[in-house]
Amino acid sequence: MTGGLDGSFVSRSEPETFEFGRRLATSLGVPARIFLFGDLGAGKTSLTRGIAAGYGVAPEEVSSPTFTLVNRYPGPVPVYHIDLYRIAPGETHELGLDEILDDPRTVVIVEWADRLGDLDRGPACRVSLSYVDEGTRRIEVREISGRRRGP
Repeated sequence: MTGGLDGSFVSRSEPETFEFGRRLATSLGVPARIFLFGDLGAGKTSLTRGIAAGYGVAPEEVSSPTFTLVNRYPGPVPVYHIDLYRIAPGETHELGLDEILDDPRTVVIVEWADRLGDLDRGPACRVSLSYVDEGTRRIEVREISGRRRGP
């Protein structure tokens, strides 16, 4: 699913993180489920801008949906950007995210995915971002092979 992008990578700037996201998108196809992990300021939204750009979304359209929880970006493929920062772990079942996550025609990017609980949503990509120093981030990419829900 990740086209050889499994592994550990180092980004030395926000533009490099963006570009890594764009390359990741080109390796994934549709549907894509990208679960993001990392501390505040680790680069999750910058990476999301790059991923969305890889699917044809204008980067300036992408903003963190911290208060709205879900942004939908129109493009050749619908891209959903979900931010669960303000949601307690295990409380996502009340949000109605299953319909979005189970739609085989979409790309879904989830920030703070640890709060989602069930990551067993079919093939997905787990991306962890961590600080190395002020401008440098380590990006860990791992493919998740899970069962697809539904018929």
